[in-house]
Amino acid sequence: MMGAGRMSRLLPALRRAGNGALMLGAIALGGCSTLQSSPGSSAAAGVGSGAAREYRQIIDVSGRLSLRYQQDGKEQAVYGSFTWSQSRQETAITLLSPLGQTLATINIGTGQATLRQAGQPPRIASDVDALTVQALGWPLPIAGLRDWLQGFGEDAGGRRFTAIPNASDSFSVTTADQWLIQYSNWQDSGAESYPKRIDLARNTAQAGQVAIRIAISSRQPH
Repeated sequence: MMGAGRMSRLLPALRRAGNGALMLGAIALGGCSTLQSSPGSSAAAGVGSGAAREYRQIIDVSGRLSLRYQQDGKEQAVYGSFTWSQSRQETAITLLSPLGQTLATINIGTGQATLRQAGQPPRIASDVDALTVQALGWPLPIAGLRDWLQGFGEDAGGRRFTAIPNASDSFSVTTADQWLIQYSNWQDSGAESYPKRIDLARNTAQAGQVAIRIAISSRQPH
């Protein structure tokens, strides 16, 4: 499924039926259409309490991704890995094959997002969420992941939250844009705990029920 000659066509092929379980460099994406400021150290506002965690404006994250969605009435699956490098002004995502080959990159800056694939002209849009749907054929919560990957966000009531482990090490919240997030595994780092596995789910117009699982293997703040 991952022949070298088909690398440049892999991402557009996600929009066509019959691909089954595709191998894709993942999408641990960050930022929003125009990057927003994010919370600093805080406890949960209205959703949980008792945990302080510092939000990192500059951070590198890598890990694995699996995704399920519907296409033409059939269940489809995507698997792969990713790297993500975030600064105050930009977020850069690299999509990798299982062999470490670069399949695509997404660069998000102030007012513009650019998606590049080998052998194809760059796709550019002001809204990175719309750009991703157009290129991949299913929605990704890109606007929220810059916060969510670090355990921050805004819930359905418009309140800021900080995800914290509870007695069962799980923390769930529905976000302002109706993604259900479950933080089901944590990595301890000194006095702080950081998300290690994040499950996302939402019923969408473009791809039916979408379920995304992100497993973070490396987190390097600067």
